[in-house]
Amino acid sequence: MGTDRADQSSAVSRMRTTEPAHRLAQMGERYFTAKHRYDPFNATLLGLTEFDGLTGDPSADSSAGAASVFASLAAEAAELDDAALTDDQRIDKQVLRALLRGAEDDARHSLWAANASSAGYGSRQGTLFQAAAAVSIADADGAERYLTRLGELGDYLGALGDRYRHEATAGRVPTAVGVLNAVRQLRSELNATAETSALLRAVAGPNAGAGTAWRERAEQIVADTVAPGMASLAEVLERELLPVARDDEHVGIRTIPGGEEGYAAALRQHTTTDLTAEDIHQLGLRALTELDEQWAQVGARALGETDRRAIADRLRGDPALRFETTGQIVDAARGALERAEAALPRYFPADKPIGSCEIVELSAEESANSAMAYYRPPAGDGSRGGAQCIATADPTSRHRYEYEALSFHESVPGHHLQLATSQLLDIPCYRRHLDVEVCGFNEGWGLYTEQLADELGLYSSEVARLGMLSFSALRACRLVVDTGMHQLGWSRAAAIEFMWSHTATTREHVEHEVDRYISWPGQACAYMVGKREILRMRARAQAALGSRFDLPGFHWAVIGNGAVPLSVADEATRRWQER
Repeated sequence: MGTDRADQSSAVSRMRTTEPAHRLAQMGERYFTAKHRYDPFNATLLGLTEFDGLTGDPSADSSAGAASVFASLAAEAAELDDAALTDDQRIDKQVLRALLRGAEDDARHSLWAANASSAGYGSRQGTLFQAAAAVSIADADGAERYLTRLGELGDYLGALGDRYRHEATAGRVPTAVGVLNAVRQLRSELNATAETSALLRAVAGPNAGAGTAWRERAEQIVADTVAPGMASLAEVLERELLPVARDDEHVGIRTIPGGEEGYAAALRQHTTTDLTAEDIHQLGLRALTELDEQWAQVGARALGETDRRAIADRLRGDPALRFETTGQIVDAARGALERAEAALPRYFPADKPIGSCEIVELSAEESANSAMAYYRPPAGDGSRGGAQCIATADPTSRHRYEYEALSFHESVPGHHLQLATSQLLDIPCYRRHLDVEVCGFNEGWGLYTEQLADELGLYSSEVARLGMLSFSALRACRLVVDTGMHQLGWSRAAAIEFMWSHTATTREHVEHEVDRYISWPGQACAYMVGKREILRMRARAQAALGSRFDLPGFHWAVIGNGAVPLSVADEATRRWQER
């Protein structure tokens, strides 16, 4: 991946030639390499093609070793003298220290290993399949990296089963719902054809960038080594782990050894704040109360209803509000994206270019294990652009009113505008390629832009605005049910019922969401926490600047440093308003 290394050299060259600056640059490089060798599937999802030939090591020894590396680097970074650094370098240091703290906590607690599931990002298994589908092959070297990784997946899946066994012997057993979802995902992939397999997506079809020979080799590797590995892992999960798994009354991570400490670390990592579980739980309850007035106002105009439950019943029950075809889903997402792109000058600086964002439909198999949509950043080598990946399977079960807010969140002005822009910044490589590492910022921005789109008049109807409110309520519910399950001991059924009664989305979607929170503790809390912080920063700037407040300028102050901890964004926006 020569492009990224060249870019990194450029970023390093902007540093003053002081010993602390040189050490900081080296530490960033060491973090970048260690992080993505430890978790190369996430590197693929970030567009870092140089790690596409790796699978990583899921063993406990590997996690302990990674935690040690990150802790050592964090200690080094803490010793750097801020006085010898430029303003830009001090931001680099702040971000690096936050990333190292999160990476160390993640490796040390390894909650994923005690919480087997099919969730993308939330489990090694789910991330494996998501990354396999995201690989792009631009040349022979890329094809060789892809085939090398494919050839190692059989052994990797065996090692993953060993890790789950290791955790279980220490009392860190997974949930039954997570195990069942993982088994279902493995067996779905085992039954997939060459055209539908996530593992073969990179070489399937005429436009995959690889010739017939590459496809034949890939199909042979999957048949000879990967398929037996998937079957073996499914057996381990079903026969050994399911009988001892935690039932639906005990889905919270607090019920396993070290779970409470791990959950506190996960909240800190994902929100990039020091808010406690109780703080976050109460924040969610307040946010839901604040939404009641908006439900009544918009509901009256859209449906002639003011009661939130009556509005939800209408939205769920009216067949006219459901899609009929997958094409209609794609059209809704594309229409929202095009309106947002046309309005760019109203909320984003004209001299800050962003690349185009495409709409990618997920297969039925991917849709079963995915959120309704997610954003996939551009590949660093230019072989793949940014994309809003959307689940379109079973369209008659999906509601029309939800997909506009979803599109604004995932594409423009949400994740695509923010993450694709960050790849063009003159910042070190370890800062340019960030996503789940700073969820409070990234997901906070995505949720903030759902409201921004409303302020800009981009929703096509009052009913679509109800979809925005439903999603806002869902994100507020996340604060309540995530902390409810993992800290307060709520059952899966209690979490589902709470979310069902406070949103207008489908029960199937609610169940899918709750299962995601079970498998990925703390991450769901990032959205609303981050949004409220960005709104607080904007209100402060508006109060300070009055008629001089410039919305495009403020937005650049927020995202112009790339993805950063919320405390760093707070300092950046304060400097902007005081300029």
